[in-house]
Amino acid sequence: MFKKILIANRGEIAIRIIRACKDLGIETVAVYSDIDANSLHIRFADQSVCIGPASPTRSYLSIPAIISAAELTGVDAIHPGYGFLAENSRFAEICEGNGFKFIGPSSSAMKSMGDKILAKQSMLSAGIPVVPGNHEKIENIPKAKKIAQSIGYPVIIKAALGGGGKGMRIVNNDNQLERVFPIAKEEARVSFRDGSLYIEKYLEKPRHIEVQIIADDYNSCISLGERDCSIQRRHQKLIEESPSPIVTPTMRKKIENYAKKAAQTIDYTSVGTVEFLLDKTGNFYFMEMNTRIQVEHPVTEAITGIDIVKEQIKIASGKPLSIKQKDVHLKGHAIECRINAEDPENDFKPSPGKIEHLYIPGGPGIRVDTHIYGEYIIPSSYDSLIAKVIAYADTREQAIQCMERALDEFLIEGIKTTIPFHKRIISDPRFKKGKIDTSFIQNL
Repeated sequence: MFKKILIANRGEIAIRIIRACKDLGIETVAVYSDIDANSLHIRFADQSVCIGPASPTRSYLSIPAIISAAELTGVDAIHPGYGFLAENSRFAEICEGNGFKFIGPSSSAMKSMGDKILAKQSMLSAGIPVVPGNHEKIENIPKAKKIAQSIGYPVIIKAALGGGGKGMRIVNNDNQLERVFPIAKEEARVSFRDGSLYIEKYLEKPRHIEVQIIADDYNSCISLGERDCSIQRRHQKLIEESPSPIVTPTMRKKIENYAKKAAQTIDYTSVGTVEFLLDKTGNFYFMEMNTRIQVEHPVTEAITGIDIVKEQIKIASGKPLSIKQKDVHLKGHAIECRINAEDPENDFKPSPGKIEHLYIPGGPGIRVDTHIYGEYIIPSSYDSLIAKVIAYADTREQAIQCMERALDEFLIEGIKTTIPFHKRIISDPRFKKGKIDTSFIQNL
């Protein structure tokens, strides 16, 4: 087992990893930018190193700074968390080249899934259904038009190396395609340093269903059920739950088999998430694979009782999976609300600033993963996620009631948050009945 791990991240995920390391008896090193000097992950880690100024490119995205911190503190391994460098295959290669174990999949597996076009081509060859589309890079508008017409409108333009909704546009006709194609291309170039785009058929009102998998170096791969992530705004997830209120045991077996086959096709090890779209007729289509720990992993931990981060660390250290598929049992229901420092009444404008007063909810069935505290100043330089509230109960109805209680108790003063918006969603009769899809927020 590792003796010391550097966490190349910040916020709640850094604290989550520190907790797992403490349980495993592993020392931790936190890295931070100068604006994060008062962050909790620094206080909770055994050591900390400042790696640069607030700008992510000069701190949390600076590979030389992170490697230097790892060398200075003598760590065995580096955990990237999610975001920042978590899915950067070059970073994984550099870690290994400098003698540090990268806690995640191999760089080759990351490359296989990082390019969305190559990923879908490999899934097709493995017999896993994908959304109908061209699945090749499109360089110009005339070619894009021809492909869109052959697929049939509406279509969706996507960045080949994309994620998080960047470089993504829904298109309903030729004129609209002409207008948005260059915008999507530039957005992809800025976000991913590659403006390559591809086109798929746009599935109207699908559900976003994903499967958590864990694989080790000894040819063992298990799935931990599905999560329903259909509540989204601009392709960004807001609420996740497990199990999905629409997935039957037969459907679950089918999608879990797809997910494990996807992982095995690319010799995947570590934790990962295989994401699918579910159409109105019950067909699943592979969308992408996230080669890292997910923001929403706690809902799966709640219904399985498995510490996913600890399993990830143990696998990276060379240990086999401590559980087998037959030992995985889904029990109860869990829901997660992502709390962001944003103003829902002002087009979700970021709301950085000082937290004047804070009360974090608790009680039976409630878990809160967060890095904020009273008088903490939320910086404007990073993602607006400040907390995750996870409610767990025997049934979905009870989990919703538990979440409603938690959101009522959660008091954050001094900044605007998405708590009121989550209350609207949770109390909506359609949500309570499980009648949700990716267009839910648009019709709220």
